[in-house]
Amino acid sequence: MRLRRRRPNPSTTSRVGSPGGLVEVESAPGAGSTFRIYLPRVETGAAPEGEAEVATEAMPRGDETVLLVEDDEGVRVLTRDLLRDLGYTVLEARDGEEALSVPADRGEPIDLLITDVVMPKLGGTVLAERLRAAQPTLKVLFLSGYATDEDIQERILRDEFRFLQKPFTPSALARKVREALDR
Repeated sequence: MRLRRRRPNPSTTSRVGSPGGLVEVESAPGAGSTFRIYLPRVETGAAPEGEAEVATEAMPRGDETVLLVEDDEGVRVLTRDLLRDLGYTVLEARDGEEALSVPADRGEPIDLLITDVVMPKLGGTVLAERLRAAQPTLKVLFLSGYATDEDIQERILRDEFRFLQKPFTPSALARKVREALDR
């Protein structure tokens, strides 16, 4: 059997452009590829400092105490920071088991439980039931990317709980929190 030696392909360059920019690709066998992306200059600068505060001023605000229970750290941190910017006192927990100790440690009632539905260790629906057994006036806002739990859907229809589908915008969260607290 005789092997044929293939001649290497010469280096190639391609360009694709539009009024919004240009992409240039250069490729050579054995040497890899280089991509160059050219974008038009934008004359506007970064958002002025304090602009985020201006945006939250238009959202509903409050001074109540909220217990935020979310196992996704990124979602928890962003939600906590937004709620604090809106004036709420925010207590937080990573899961339902951790959240059960928060009201006992605090000694004062919590106005609103905001909890993810699906969490490790103890889910949001069981957590809400346990906390409401100790504090029947506790209001509940469920957060979830999975809205298929029939028990939650039934309680939402009965106007017992509020629900916010993930992903959500800051203004949607602010409105739902205020709606849950004011009902």
